[in-house]
Amino acid sequence: MSFLLFLACTADDSVIDTADTADTADTGVEPDGSYSVVSALSGENSVSYTGQSFRHLLVSDLALYTGGLTERLNSGSYYPEAGDVSQDLSFYLAFDSSSSGGVQPLISTDPAPLQATYDAVSSGKDLWGKLAGNDPKGQHVDWNSVGIVGWPGNPTPQALVEQWSAQLDAQAVAWVQGNYPLQPDGSAVTQVYITPSGQDLRQLMDKFLRGAITYSQGTDDYLDSDTDGKGLLSDHTTLEEGKSYTALEHAWDEGFGYFGATPTYNSWSDEEIADAAKDVDQDGKIDLTSELVFGHAQNAAKRDLGAVSATDYSAQAFEGFLSGRLLLAETAGAELTAEQMSELEGYRDQAVLAWELAIASTAVHYINDVLQDSGATEYDFEKHAKHYAELKGFALILQFNPHSPMSDAEFAELHTLLGTTPIQPNDSDFEVYRGSMLGARDLLQDVYDFNIANMGDDNGEGGW
Repeated sequence: MSFLLFLACTADDSVIDTADTADTADTGVEPDGSYSVVSALSGENSVSYTGQSFRHLLVSDLALYTGGLTERLNSGSYYPEAGDVSQDLSFYLAFDSSSSGGVQPLISTDPAPLQATYDAVSSGKDLWGKLAGNDPKGQHVDWNSVGIVGWPGNPTPQALVEQWSAQLDAQAVAWVQGNYPLQPDGSAVTQVYITPSGQDLRQLMDKFLRGAITYSQGTDDYLDSDTDGKGLLSDHTTLEEGKSYTALEHAWDEGFGYFGATPTYNSWSDEEIADAAKDVDQDGKIDLTSELVFGHAQNAAKRDLGAVSATDYSAQAFEGFLSGRLLLAETAGAELTAEQMSELEGYRDQAVLAWELAIASTAVHYINDVLQDSGATEYDFEKHAKHYAELKGFALILQFNPHSPMSDAEFAELHTLLGTTPIQPNDSDFEVYRGSMLGARDLLQDVYDFNIANMGDDNGEGGW
């Protein structure tokens, strides 16, 4: 039996009530400027995005499962057969609330999470259904026909994740049989998710999913305006049945939810956002739907913290999201005028651009890490693999935004420069590799007009 099927069969079935208790006294925004907005149509707090928090949680838990796999294999507590690890990953990718909603999430916080089960966060959600290519309506590219750019063979997003999953499965089976992946110097790797070619499968899956699900859904679905009845063209004249919001209000909230910020994100310091969790209501628990920052919202603050020439991507994104949401709260019950739609799209553009700048600057950050790793006096193969995979994963994300400043040609050039595996210092192509990393960094600076002070030197020092 796989490790996660065992968990699902033995889990506590209890569910914690997390009903909304927000103040609904006045139409508009809460006094603290948080993302808690009362709709003119319902007179109630109309913000809802627990489904997005749930998918963030599944992606985080998949990474935690993968990160803890080596320890379980080494301890002898898990002896997988072929297909078991892939099945375990499917627990998250094809999550089934009916059988696993009572399972306790793997994520840990300080203080501990309020929600003790997946069902206490949300239910009826999985990852495959929202992966780029699997959502049948509204995406600007037919990913299942064209495939993604930046990986050999242009696989579909799902096929690429399944490829990495199969690689990890095979390495885990070999691992328990004593056949460990070897580094170029002949020594065994210490983590089962590191391949002999230097691909960190854990980081590749984690970072790619945060783009192919959260960024794709946020920018190309809920915040886009190219498909009738979807995203910014959703109905705004009536409340959704049994809900306090219009379809358009909810679409905007879902876009915000995929960014990963909390309702009070704007009042947190960058240091607090980088730490991810904050007990805002001081009840001694972390509410996973409102007191934990996920994904790119956390990266935005990290890049703001690390900037030599000041940036404020976190504030720019939040202000765009909140301004747009206030406009929708004020206009709920009527179709937006052309002027109002233009204003809303302006707020969307502000939020999405800041979101993309946070992703692109994080790619710069990992290019600098790769330059430092590959040039280190004491070379660390696994550290190099980790940072390269994070770089590649973040860079792959940029193709999912239909409003990206990066052209298709520039994106293809970026991934030609990055390749798909890190090159080792003793390889004949090593200096070409380092030159390609610098070329990729230059391309990102040109496309996003990053301040030169944040880019780093030829050794990856002194920038993000």
